[in-house]
Amino acid sequence: MNIAPGKTDVSGIPFDQARVDRLMEEAGIDVLFATSKHNTQYLLGGYKFIFFAAMDAIGHSRYLPIVLYEKSGPEHAAYIGNKMEGGEHQNHPFWTPTLHAACWGTLDAANLAVEHLLKIGKQAARIGIEPGFLPSDAYTLIRKALPDAKLIDATGMLETMRAIKTEAELEKLRIASELITDSMLATIRWAREGTTKTDIIEQLRREETNRGAHFEYCLLTLGSSHNRAASDQAWKKGEVLSIDSGGNYHGYIGDLCRMGMLGEPDAELKDLLAEVEAVQQAAFSKVRAGTLGGDMIAHAESVLKASKVAPYTDFFAHGMGLITHEAPFLMTNHPVAYEGTYAAKPLEKNMVLSVETTMLHPTRGFIKLEDTVAVTDAGYVMFGDRGRGWNRGGAA
Repeated sequence: MNIAPGKTDVSGIPFDQARVDRLMEEAGIDVLFATSKHNTQYLLGGYKFIFFAAMDAIGHSRYLPIVLYEKSGPEHAAYIGNKMEGGEHQNHPFWTPTLHAACWGTLDAANLAVEHLLKIGKQAARIGIEPGFLPSDAYTLIRKALPDAKLIDATGMLETMRAIKTEAELEKLRIASELITDSMLATIRWAREGTTKTDIIEQLRREETNRGAHFEYCLLTLGSSHNRAASDQAWKKGEVLSIDSGGNYHGYIGDLCRMGMLGEPDAELKDLLAEVEAVQQAAFSKVRAGTLGGDMIAHAESVLKASKVAPYTDFFAHGMGLITHEAPFLMTNHPVAYEGTYAAKPLEKNMVLSVETTMLHPTRGFIKLEDTVAVTDAGYVMFGDRGRGWNRGGAA
């Protein structure tokens, strides 16, 4: 079924077509076969089907959105989605000339994709797939149906595609960060002596939801503990709180960490947070377009190494956008398992970084700051730049 019959003109392509075509050429890809939610969302200009926003499984199979894009051939682009997405198209038409809103599982989606590739004469093409997001039954079907095609891992190409944000993407990331920061600070003010970790996390969920963000997680510690899971542990007078939350706004991630205190922080706590802040500032000082990613990392690590808190403190920085760890990849296996392939490359304008310094103090607890910055030609702009000191609990 083609819900856009006879449509051959292409307008409103929501990504930089010339750049995507160039990246495909460099990767040796003729046709993109995108199947992850984040890459289909990107290629569709921000669209994500709400029915499967939380879970993919349905019946005996799962939702499998597919965007097919031929290099330099947007007139052959297609979107393959669920049957209910026909209504989405009627209200806000997809840009792709072909739409198949006809699927309930992986095999019918893969079958339609194969049929489309045959129709546009790409049965022997170099097809860029996402191995981590292509179910084995769909892969097997495609491999058998297109024996002359060469299936190429397009993961790196797609990551590079998303690395440099548009102004619209930056605005969504800014809003996401502002909403998360406001929610965390409001939650710290709300919490008081005797409030449990489970209660604080639930309050944060409400704060984020009420502000228009989609809550994803909260990692929380109280007192001297380094355990960030929900529990019945209650906040006590004189204890620290760390609140680290990820949520999103229209799919774009806000991921920040702020500190709370029930009472007044003593001199030691002020000093410890200042040490964390010094490492953060060292990293920020090297963020600008043209700086090698590895040079920013090395400078922050050198400042941390010279600090008295170095034995129990860690520094980390990573790219973020539609997912929490994406290009630029600056550090290898630290802590997430991937290669720091961007360490030797210059930062570019409109890349977005999460910068975090984490202290696991042996007696005072978990002390951390995590911030989001966008790279500019002159330096950086920070999103959610508030509440980076000790925030008082029980003030609401």
